[in-house]
Amino acid sequence: MNTEDELRKTYLGKAATLSEALPYLKRYAGATFVIKYGGHAMGDKELARQFAHDVVLLKQVGINPVIVHGGGPQIGRMLERLKIKSSFIDGLRVTDEATVEVVEMVLSGSINKDIVAAISRAGGNAVGLSGKDGGLVMARPLTRKKRDPDSHIEEVLDLGFVGEPESVNPHLLEEFARSDIIPVIAPIGLGRVGETFNINADTVAGAVAAALGASRLLLLTDVAGILGKGGELLAELAVGEVEALIESGVIHGGMIPKAETCISSVQAGVEAAVVMDGRVAHAILLEIFTEHGAGTLIRGG
Repeated sequence: MNTEDELRKTYLGKAATLSEALPYLKRYAGATFVIKYGGHAMGDKELARQFAHDVVLLKQVGINPVIVHGGGPQIGRMLERLKIKSSFIDGLRVTDEATVEVVEMVLSGSINKDIVAAISRAGGNAVGLSGKDGGLVMARPLTRKKRDPDSHIEEVLDLGFVGEPESVNPHLLEEFARSDIIPVIAPIGLGRVGETFNINADTVAGAVAAALGASRLLLLTDVAGILGKGGELLAELAVGEVEALIESGVIHGGMIPKAETCISSVQAGVEAAVVMDGRVAHAILLEIFTEHGAGTLIRGG
């Protein structure tokens, strides 16, 4: 094939992609998408650059992206540098007063501002927030119980300043939706008496999506999506099917809280939630603007 034929084939492919995207551009104009950003997608420089460009593109075509980011590995490295020991219970970092100061510094500081700067370099306009700004995320302590296998007595575990959203104030984010500003939220919450709480980023993203009545909650992960019993990707599931997969143990480990976040957000009014592979280049655009998507879509029913 000569160069002219190769160019023609490339252009035709691009035209076909744009044509496929058109119905979705119309469908999602003015819609809100809450995107949980973390994992490999955030740690890889090229993927981070692509993510920023994709988010700016969404804003330019009339979609309102709201970013909620994590930062567990970065927190862990900073705690090691400061020689502050930390422990985990059921995958949750036990957060004492010294640890929560570091958590807030890393999440609301360096990570949050790096994402804001990346969006700015991509031609967008972003503002960094935490749940403490404008009373965005009011939080309460997260409780976990452990049952003694012999006595069957339940013990309440002390996780320190680990929280869960008690309420989300959507008004500030609704103002941003009417502007060219993309909000970037660190998962830090404010307690009733002014305490600072470290909250799981997936949980914050789900709560924000529910409060905004978002069209989509997108959870970027380091796996292809929710996998079936044979390891195959499950492209679409109803809430009841997800619950059954959790009950049977097919969904297990770290995927359980992600799946539960999707369930609760859909039940609270989010149109659909998607567990998707953030390691795939332009995964967000593939999910939103193509027929087959790029992960597991969870809908009501």
